[in-house]
Amino acid sequence: MLEFREPLFLLLGIVAIPLFFWMRRPVGTVRISSLDIWPRNLFSFKSKTAFIPPLLTALAFIAFCVALAGPRIPGGVVHRHREGISMMLVVDKSGSMEALDMSKDDKEQTRLEASKDVIEAFVKGDGESLNGRPDDAIGLISFGSFPDSDCPLTLDHITLLQLVKDLSIADYNETGTAIGDALALATERMREAKGKSKVIILLTDGVNNTGYEDPIESARIAAQFGLKVYTIGVGANGFAQVKVTNPFTGQKEMTRTRVEIDEQTLTEIAEMTGGSYFRATDRKSLESIYKKIDTLEKTVISEDRTTHYDEKYGYALVIGLILAALGIILKLTYYRRNP
Repeated sequence: MLEFREPLFLLLGIVAIPLFFWMRRPVGTVRISSLDIWPRNLFSFKSKTAFIPPLLTALAFIAFCVALAGPRIPGGVVHRHREGISMMLVVDKSGSMEALDMSKDDKEQTRLEASKDVIEAFVKGDGESLNGRPDDAIGLISFGSFPDSDCPLTLDHITLLQLVKDLSIADYNETGTAIGDALALATERMREAKGKSKVIILLTDGVNNTGYEDPIESARIAAQFGLKVYTIGVGANGFAQVKVTNPFTGQKEMTRTRVEIDEQTLTEIAEMTGGSYFRATDRKSLESIYKKIDTLEKTVISEDRTTHYDEKYGYALVIGLILAALGIILKLTYYRRNP
C-alpha cells in the first residue's frame, strides 16, 4: 500500500488555495460609465478561461508538496536463519537387544530393529507427527562391550540412516553392556560441537556391567560440557522372548532370557545433565518417547525482516514541473496581459 515518508508536507498543499486566488487578483482597475463602447468580445473564451494559468500553478504546488511528502510502496523481505541442534544417538547393540518384546502387531522385530525404525522416523520424519530433523547435525555411536563411533556429527542424514540400518547385534564375544564407555565417547565427540544446544540420546536395555568408565562419572563430565542427556530404557524387566540358534540343528528356536534395566542409573544420568529418563515397554511407547524428545528439542528459528521501498516521488515531481511549466508558458503567451 502507498505510504508517505513525511506526510506533514501534504498539509502544505492547503496553501495552493490562497495562492490560486492571489494569482487571479486584478492588477489594476479602470472605471467606465458604460460597456456600450467596449468591444463585443469582452467575454470571449480567452477571458472566460483566464483562470487556467493560476490553476495550473496551484496544482503544480500541490504536486511538489506530494513529492516532498515522499510517496512510496513498502516491500518487506524476510530472511530466516535456522540454527539446528547437535545430537548424538547412542544405541545399545548388546545381545539382549535381540529380545522380541518390541515387535509390531503384524511383524516380529527385535528391540534393535524396532529402535532402528523409530530412529529413522525421528531423523527423517514420518509424514505425520514427526517432521524430521533436517537442520540438526546428528551422529551415531553403538555399543555392546565396547563403544563404536559409527558416524560423526553430520547433516548428511542419508548416510547416517544407512549406517543406522546397518547396525547389528554385537559379536557373541561382546557379552557386556558398557554404558559408561559409550557415554564417555559421545561426550568426547560432542564437546567441540557447534550450536547452543547439544543433546545425547542414549538408548539401552541393560545394566552397565563392563567397560572402564563409570556411567555417573561420564554423566558428570557431560554436564560440565553443557551436554543434555536423554536416556531411554527399552523393554520389560524380567524375562523376554528371544530367538536363538540351536547349535545342534542350526534352526532358530524361541527361548526366554532374563533382562534387567538399571533405571536408577539412567534416571540419575538424565537428571545430572538436565535431560529426562523415559521407559519404553513396547514399540508404541518407544515411538511416543522420540516424539516427546522431538517437541522438547526444537530447532531455533530467527527472522531478520528488512524492508525496501519503491519510491514514487519522481512521478509527483515530474507532474509538478509539467504543470508549472505549462502554467508559465500559457501566462506569457496566450493569456498575456497588456499593460
